[in-house]
Amino acid sequence: MSRFFQRSVFVLSLALLVALIAGEFGLHAVRAGSDQDGAYKQMEIYSKVLSRIQSEYVTEPNLKDVTNGALHGLLETLDPDSSYLTPAQYKLYKDGPLGGDAQVGIVISKRYGYATVVTVVPGSPADKEHFTDGDIIEAIGDQSTRELPLAVIKLLLEGKPGSTITVAVIRPRKSDPDKVSMTRVAASMPVMAEQQFDSSSILYLKPGELTAARVDEIAARLKTMGKSGNKKVLLDLRDVAQGDLDQGTRLANLFLKQGTLATLSGQKFPTQTITADPAKWITDAPLAVLINRGTAGAAELAAGALGDSKRADVVGEHSFGQGTVQKTIELPDGAALLLTVAEYATPSGKKIMMDAITPTVAVGPTPEQEAEDEETGAAPPKADAALDKALELLKAKA
Repeated sequence: MSRFFQRSVFVLSLALLVALIAGEFGLHAVRAGSDQDGAYKQMEIYSKVLSRIQSEYVTEPNLKDVTNGALHGLLETLDPDSSYLTPAQYKLYKDGPLGGDAQVGIVISKRYGYATVVTVVPGSPADKEHFTDGDIIEAIGDQSTRELPLAVIKLLLEGKPGSTITVAVIRPRKSDPDKVSMTRVAASMPVMAEQQFDSSSILYLKPGELTAARVDEIAARLKTMGKSGNKKVLLDLRDVAQGDLDQGTRLANLFLKQGTLATLSGQKFPTQTITADPAKWITDAPLAVLINRGTAGAAELAAGALGDSKRADVVGEHSFGQGTVQKTIELPDGAALLLTVAEYATPSGKKIMMDAITPTVAVGPTPEQEAEDEETGAAPPKADAALDKALELLKAKA
């Protein structure tokens, strides 16, 4: 199938998607005349183009495959989390992992049309194979990730403990993919790392993930920090990409007694303003937060709330950019849409999906510097510059 053919059907299949969504919400719903005219016009164009393709394309196309491919591409142009699932894919999605939930230790999203590594679990098979954030997984086995919904990619990465998976990975600034085989292992919860700096004055916490249990653990530790002589807090959210989004605002609330933590809104989604609950606040100790390109989701919500409110210095690199809510819309043929219906924004109004979190104190190599280091073969710096800067800022605070 030629690229021109794929692109033509993709662009004009908008009307088909409109028709499918309209079926979900009920065709009896009355809309403005201009909206209806626009939808019908697109449907008419789609019908004419599809008819020409069917009658004049070099070979007789499989219209079902064409439509599936068009819908898949169309949903992914909206945002990385929206997906079209065929009936077979939706059944797989509902049934869950085949044979187990062992993993290789990669947290992924979609960027540039392909599965992209957000972060890697320390000590995991992926970590041992030197995967890093920004790597692109071009294929899983013989299946291109460009042709697969994100939800299905996540399922394909899971499987029975001891089973092997082969992926094609494109490293930054390398044109040819590497074939890497990994053995899946049972998933394990990252432990929370804790250290003391500046003669125990600074309490360093790296949660690893932001589940309800982990935020409970952080809250308990903050309540006892005075007994250990801790007077300041360094919260390391680098490479924290797992956890529930609402736990991100809950974490921020431990340090913020009042004010807006985040907003959640969408076209048909009632706007929600998430505010701090004074009863959940624990400490006003001086605070710094570390972020990097592997900081995503709940961790971004926490960093955004603390940075926008001037409660903390946010130190490091630009974060990943992930913070949306999806709705599952089942279609009559057994297929489904996973459609983004709302997105989170920081207190200042920055959309996390679009803008991510920008550190208040930037520390880290620029893409140009990384490219130069790779070309010259320069070894990465051994010192943790971002950590050193955060400690410097905290030590200067009364």
